[in-house]
Amino acid sequence: MVNTSVQDTNKGDSPSQIPPLESGDHLTCLEFERRYNAMPNVKKAELIEGVVYVASPLRFEPHAEPHGDLMIWLGNYKVATPGVRMGDNPTVRLDLDNEPQPDAILFIDAACGGQSHLGVDGYVEGAPELVAEVAASSATKDLHDKKRAYCRNGIQEYIVWQVFESTVSWFKLQDGEYLALIPDATGIIRSQVFPGLWLDVSALVAGNMPQVLAVLQKGLNSLEHQAFVQRLNK
Repeated sequence: MVNTSVQDTNKGDSPSQIPPLESGDHLTCLEFERRYNAMPNVKKAELIEGVVYVASPLRFEPHAEPHGDLMIWLGNYKVATPGVRMGDNPTVRLDLDNEPQPDAILFIDAACGGQSHLGVDGYVEGAPELVAEVAASSATKDLHDKKRAYCRNGIQEYIVWQVFESTVSWFKLQDGEYLALIPDATGIIRSQVFPGLWLDVSALVAGNMPQVLAVLQKGLNSLEHQAFVQRLNK
């Protein structure tokens, strides 16, 4: 993992001397963070394959409510799984050309053997085990450039909820490539990295959160999840 920490990049610069961060800019991680830190009014910006993407204000539909449902699902898993951590829109330092800000991440704490860690300035460094995105207008980026960067950097599972298409794509890293996880006969996808993280895809797409949480609870009650928790907390 390349250490892309940039704690001192703003020394000697006043905000008026730093160019604004704009979509389409081609920047290094160092320059991206320098400009991002000088623009506190910008709430979400990403560097994907060296290109800057500054997010527009988000509508309740089709992004904010699905995002909330996604966080409820992942949050319940995190609460029931000591040793697992979850983040909402964190900046992740992947490599010198990629600093995404995913809608959600789920990762194993470094103290429990996870593959990423928190840097001294609080940013996530390295590849979280699972990243999830709500894709509306960002669908092309999420399913192409970002997917390629996530795969190359070793993110084990990648979930893309395509809201307008009413579909959820869940990819698992295998032999350097992302393969799609297919729902079983009952419409449930089971994480291969986080035992017990079960998803009723149709229920999530329909906004039926009681059913989503009921299926998740079955996963949390499974022997696989119990063994996973014991393994994390040895």
